[in-house]
Amino acid sequence: MQSPGLLAKFARGAGAALTVQLISAALLYAAQVWLARWLGTTAYGVYEYATAISIIGAFIASFGMPSVALRLVSAYRAQSDWARLGGLMRGSWRQLLLASIGIAGCGTGIWAWLQTSRDLGMYTWPLLLGIWSIPGLTLLNLQKEIIRGFQQIVLAFAPSLIGQPLVLLGLASGWRSHRPFTSTVAMALSFTAVLLILLLQWSWFQTQVAPQIRRPPHIYETALWWRIALPLVLMGGSYMILSHTDTLMIGLLLNAQQVGIYSAALKTAAWVPFILIAVNAMAAPLIATLYAQDDQAGLQQLVAMIARWMFYPALGMAIAIMLFSRPILQLFGAEFVAAQGTLVVLMLGQLVNVGAGSVGYLMTMTTYQNQAAGVMAVSALVNVMLNVVGIPVFGILGAAIATALSMALWNVWLYSLVVQKLGVRPSILDTF
Repeated sequence: MQSPGLLAKFARGAGAALTVQLISAALLYAAQVWLARWLGTTAYGVYEYATAISIIGAFIASFGMPSVALRLVSAYRAQSDWARLGGLMRGSWRQLLLASIGIAGCGTGIWAWLQTSRDLGMYTWPLLLGIWSIPGLTLLNLQKEIIRGFQQIVLAFAPSLIGQPLVLLGLASGWRSHRPFTSTVAMALSFTAVLLILLLQWSWFQTQVAPQIRRPPHIYETALWWRIALPLVLMGGSYMILSHTDTLMIGLLLNAQQVGIYSAALKTAAWVPFILIAVNAMAAPLIATLYAQDDQAGLQQLVAMIARWMFYPALGMAIAIMLFSRPILQLFGAEFVAAQGTLVVLMLGQLVNVGAGSVGYLMTMTTYQNQAAGVMAVSALVNVMLNVVGIPVFGILGAAIATALSMALWNVWLYSLVVQKLGVRPSILDTF
């Protein structure tokens, strides 16, 4: 880690990302535990449902631009192309601001129409607040990927992963000590936390940007951005379906209480791949750099190291959670223990996800985003079909089985494409 090479830079960056990820994972989990205890299963389920709507809306409003920004910022910095870098940063921010406001406006229209045709009950105001969280979440995601491209990992991740749950918990604790705490209040405070973190991160990052990047003239290659973005939208949309179909369909086919119980298992299973997120935070821009330099040996060395760094901690975490699943779920409340079987199935799917390696980034950070998008689209369709069949028969366990099988499908499929197209082998099995 003291040497000046590219892999040493990766080690330092991944170490910083892992530190942020560990702290944020604990904070995010604590926030979910306290919100679940304060709200109860039904109100917590409503909050999680509205949050899922806002995340999906933010993805739609992003149109794949955050991934484009991560890839091109890394490339432009490697080429010292400051005019195009400045144009990308300014142009993408403006475009997504307008797009996200438009999506939120359309969502409000749908919300108003639903209000006239049916009684949304306790979903009414949390859904509206979730819809208007879309612009803040969209710009926060874009900003994070731009900063990742600059390889400022702590600044990229700490505000949203550490600052946001801290602000939310602080606001919620203060509110709860004086007034009733409901799902509507929780969504309003979440909305406030997103806006505060967005503005603080943006202000700090502006002080870090070199003058030659801010200084015009800027080159706006809008056509290139959208040409890269379109397949990434398909891929990201498919991943969004894979990530949130289970929650949405449980809400549609079962009830808010089951959404809350399932969400506790989902949040707990997310501890298994937490190191994958940390390592990939630094790996993505380095993959783009090595590919641009046509350094296949360096790329193979990088992905082999990534596989070892990711899998063994994930396996240890999965075993620990399985052994103590009951007391862990009881943190949310006694009724959440019903999700034990669901938790085990979700963790098995995550182990396949981690074991396959950084297959998604290996496709999208090179030139094979189209093929990756096709794989994700098919996997998302399979996921929807499995949820439709599984939830009515097995309840939340059926949703977990659908999610785990779909995750295994797209990871194994992408792995085979990475081997075929790039000639590198990124899985944990290949390290043997």
